[in-house]
Amino acid sequence: MEQKTKIHAEDGKQELMITREFDLPLELLFKAYEAPEIIEQWMGTKVLKLENKKHGSYQFETTDPKGNKYGFNGVIHEFVPNRKITRTFEMENTPFGVQLEFLEFEELTEDTSKIIMHVVYRSVAYRDQILQLPFAQGINMAHDRLQNIVSKLK
Repeated sequence: MEQKTKIHAEDGKQELMITREFDLPLELLFKAYEAPEIIEQWMGTKVLKLENKKHGSYQFETTDPKGNKYGFNGVIHEFVPNRKITRTFEMENTPFGVQLEFLEFEELTEDTSKIIMHVVYRSVAYRDQILQLPFAQGINMAHDRLQNIVSKLK
């Protein structure tokens, strides 16, 4: 089955470009990134804190099947409704460190939209380590859940 979320990783660069088109109006796609109750559903995580504003922050927690808890958090540097979110992202207790994420939301038609994620890592080595994980499958599964859950809100 073809993965709908596309990941472009250029050799020797410390960044990823991730794109996905959704059968969702722009406002609903953006809402999936700003409404805690929707985020919890498609990301399978608990939202502990979410301040959608410039200089805001967020903190999420997820639990694996064995009951181990994992946290991730970041600072929101720019928040423009239905257009863009610029934020940091850090998984706690991992060697990967902080990454910088530029999320841009684009209307394609009245009923379709697209997200473009430009993710910058501290080094090429860290980016390459992320790509060794089941990263592509994970983000595709999450985006598939986002599509399924949010389409019910239409």
